[in-house]
Amino acid sequence: MSRLEVRDLVVGYDAADVLHAVSLDVPHGALLAIVGPSGCGKTTLLRTIAGLVRARAGEIRIGQRMVTTHGIHLAPEKRRIGWVPQDAALFPHLTVAENVAFGLPSARGSARSARRAARTADVRRLLDLVGLGAFGDRLPAQLSGGQAQRVALARALASAPDVVLLDEPFGALDPILRGELRTSVRELLREAGVTGILVTHDQAEALSVADLVAVMRGGEVLQLDTPEQVYRRPATPWVAGFVGDAVFLPGTWHGDAVSCTLGRLPADWVSDDQTSASVADAPVDGAPVEVLVRPEELTLTPLGDGETGATGAPGAPGAPGAPGHEFTATVADISYTGHDAMLTLIAGELRLRARVTAAGLLPVGSRVGVRVAGRVLAYSTRA
Repeated sequence: MSRLEVRDLVVGYDAADVLHAVSLDVPHGALLAIVGPSGCGKTTLLRTIAGLVRARAGEIRIGQRMVTTHGIHLAPEKRRIGWVPQDAALFPHLTVAENVAFGLPSARGSARSARRAARTADVRRLLDLVGLGAFGDRLPAQLSGGQAQRVALARALASAPDVVLLDEPFGALDPILRGELRTSVRELLREAGVTGILVTHDQAEALSVADLVAVMRGGEVLQLDTPEQVYRRPATPWVAGFVGDAVFLPGTWHGDAVSCTLGRLPADWVSDDQTSASVADAPVDGAPVEVLVRPEELTLTPLGDGETGATGAPGAPGAPGAPGHEFTATVADISYTGHDAMLTLIAGELRLRARVTAAGLLPVGSRVGVRVAGRVLAYSTRA
């Protein structure tokens, strides 16, 4: 079993810590995606798991083996870890089969041994696994970017690793190829039964391909959960804004509802300690809160000339538990992406963004009734 456990990991360079008490728990065969802004420590975490960087404190366990703890730092080549870098990093003078064979334990990291092992059944199996069975005799210069990344993955799997680390492996590919390859990689890792960790700057990629998502900021993991939970119940307003489009509004808490410029809306409370989201932990009635509304939670109804929404303007109170408070707005701008579009709405001094499908696209200047669907989330106000 290749469960990966990281406990209270601290890593630094010189006098400064880069990772602060980072903990992860990745089940056997799962794919964890790590996202966060540049400089948050994603690659440092990956390199520390691989054994390329020494930790100042904390533990790393792979299956039953402790590879990092106080007084223990297992060498990278003994950790049973595969690495897929961003640029594939293939040897240009070796064929595709020889590049894959280089990762076999029998090749011992030697080009001469890799050439001898290139014709073995193990290499043929790995090339077939990544869909490149007919490409064994080609040189890396004769491959596309996606093909080169498949070779890098096959080479990483050649050592029969317990864990495969993928450091932004799709970053240099065009969007269509990127989508196809990340799906293939997910399927290949599942077929091989290997635990994977993917570092990416693409939040949509992380949410679509991973079993678990870790959101990092400033060397800390702010949230580790399923993609659905990270998006639908982000631990903090910052996480909410980082993993997707978000509308934040000031409001006040009232039992299981909030009052804000959109009216009185049913709401769930998200606790500051990230371990609870129950009403019992919520603030007292009348306390200021920050209200999160996703653009896709705004439903629009086209209005004819002279029509207004149910209340006509934002800010009127609505009944707690009601499906939402409707008001009138005007479409001021459109950001069209093909399958859907983001509309900028103006209602008095209020400015909102709503996501609609291509079929529901409305021209600029259209008057619409706006309603919030479902329950919103409420957080403590940020200092």
